[in-house]
Amino acid sequence: MTKTIPISDAASLPIWRRPVSLLFVMAAAMPIAFATWSALLNNFIIEVGGFDGSDNGWLHTVREIPGFLAIGVIAIIIFVREQVLGIVSLILLGVATAVTAYFPSMGGILTITMLSSIGFHYYETVNQSLQLQWLPKDRAPKVLGVLLAVGSAATLVAYGLIVLTWKSFDLSYSFVYLTAGGVTAAIAIFCLFAYPQFEAPHPQRKQMILRRRYWLYYALQFMSGARRQIFMVFAGFMMVEKFGFEVHEVTALYLINLVINIFVAPLLGQAVAKFGERNALVFEYVGLVSVFLAYGGIYYFGWGVVLAATLYVIDHMFFALALALKTYFQKIADPGDIAPTAAVAFTINHIAAVVLPALLGYLWLVSPGAVFMLAAMMAGVSLLLALLIPRHPEPGNETIFTRFVATRPAE
Repeated sequence: MTKTIPISDAASLPIWRRPVSLLFVMAAAMPIAFATWSALLNNFIIEVGGFDGSDNGWLHTVREIPGFLAIGVIAIIIFVREQVLGIVSLILLGVATAVTAYFPSMGGILTITMLSSIGFHYYETVNQSLQLQWLPKDRAPKVLGVLLAVGSAATLVAYGLIVLTWKSFDLSYSFVYLTAGGVTAAIAIFCLFAYPQFEAPHPQRKQMILRRRYWLYYALQFMSGARRQIFMVFAGFMMVEKFGFEVHEVTALYLINLVINIFVAPLLGQAVAKFGERNALVFEYVGLVSVFLAYGGIYYFGWGVVLAATLYVIDHMFFALALALKTYFQKIADPGDIAPTAAVAFTINHIAAVVLPALLGYLWLVSPGAVFMLAAMMAGVSLLLALLIPRHPEPGNETIFTRFVATRPAE
């Protein structure tokens, strides 16, 4: 990157060098490493690392510590441009993923996981900020939906290769991790030098921002981090531990999710644009309550593997609606608050994520069904919070309670 170009002048660049194109390239690059790491993780830690449920909980607690410390992005962007920080973080994710299998001990896995997590969470923090700065409000939901579809397509390629080649070529964990991480790092290095630095129209504040009027957004982020961790940590672990899924079978399940997301994510983006953030989030949380209750039923009533796999796919699909939370904040935010609030929101999102996996790992040893019952309760709290979003959110109309303090209606 050798020069800075205002976003308003980027239209003069070739299409492939424009800001939105960079967002799409990064959206494709990140899942290659992260999704491959995730697809192999449960089998790797059980077969190679000898992890049990408690060890798995501690692993994910360590993994979420960088997310909790994402607020550090605010200090870094004083000296480093957001765009550069995002790409460098992507490189770190790729390199750490590449060497994962070379450190099979408990300490080694935790250390490499910490490094890859720093790359992932700092990239995600900056990427969310850049998306909201670079995309116009009227197009943001639709473009975010397409970005999700692109990420799903890239992951589909990675998963498809694992399914087709894992047993056929007797691949090793080291080869797959090295290849996927290397590809992500190479794409990120290309982005570092191929794109100019884009200047957003609104300079970002370089200090921590906590505003009372964003309280509902903070609360939704907190609850999102809490119940999402239960899905990410324990749903896949259940498929391996309870039903004995092998690497190619877990990956095949992920493939189904991806194929659905490629087609559904853009439609969900359009739905958010048409029906609004409140309706989209209410629909998501009602669905998640039902899914988590059914997960619990698998343990309490002995429901089978077909239902478990179906729920896993449905569960994953609902998470695509999380883009509504991004656009809700975009609509109520001061434009200069986007970068620091993205960092603060990531930290809030990971408060519970740091604590819950380790604690629930112990609960898992006693009653796996209780873990999913707790997740259903958390999704229920998120549902109640989503009902507080006004029909037309904007600065000064952040929640339905503004009807009591403002002259214009909140709905």
